[in-house]
Amino acid sequence: MSEEIRIESHPFPPFLPPETRVLMLGTFPPKSSRWSMPFFYPNKINDMWRVMGIVFYNNKNQFWDDVNKQFRLPDIKRFLEQKHIGMWDTAARVRRLKDNASDKYLEIVETIDLASFLHRQPTIQAIVTTGEKASSVIAGKVGVDVPKIGVPVACDYGGHRFWFYRMPSTSRAYPLPLEKKAQAYGHMFASLGYVL
Repeated sequence: MSEEIRIESHPFPPFLPPETRVLMLGTFPPKSSRWSMPFFYPNKINDMWRVMGIVFYNNKNQFWDDVNKQFRLPDIKRFLEQKHIGMWDTAARVRRLKDNASDKYLEIVETIDLASFLHRQPTIQAIVTTGEKASSVIAGKVGVDVPKIGVPVACDYGGHRFWFYRMPSTSRAYPLPLEKKAQAYGHMFASLGYVL
């Protein structure tokens, strides 16, 4: 049956600022009808950019344009460049088994070429996955158990050493208050030497 479902390729190129320190990986973007911008975590009800606003600016609306009801992409990109945070996903190609954005109904056809990312950005100190499915993909690649949320695991993949963090999903479907999610991400960034 799944053979009849169209394969989707990732719609965004990787976002890798010079000297990327942290590579954040979700699973795969939602359908374009749910985007508020053509970038990672584009759904206006996903809280990633609110979490980042709280962590780095103590303002959940730091990246939100209330007039146009969308995220301010230029501000997000500038922030990521300043903080040396890269973005992509663990799935390069998927089949969407149901007409929604749930990881549960995503069949991954092709995963991230992790070696290529680490080769392009040898400055990566940490790989951060946002959600269970993304975490399983990276754990499988690097040969470790899926970490507990917020507890880093030291990894060596192809001679590249980095910390692997599994963090809470920023989807509203994940049952954790926004403030608790921000607290978890803040602790992670502080442990990596970021000044918050």
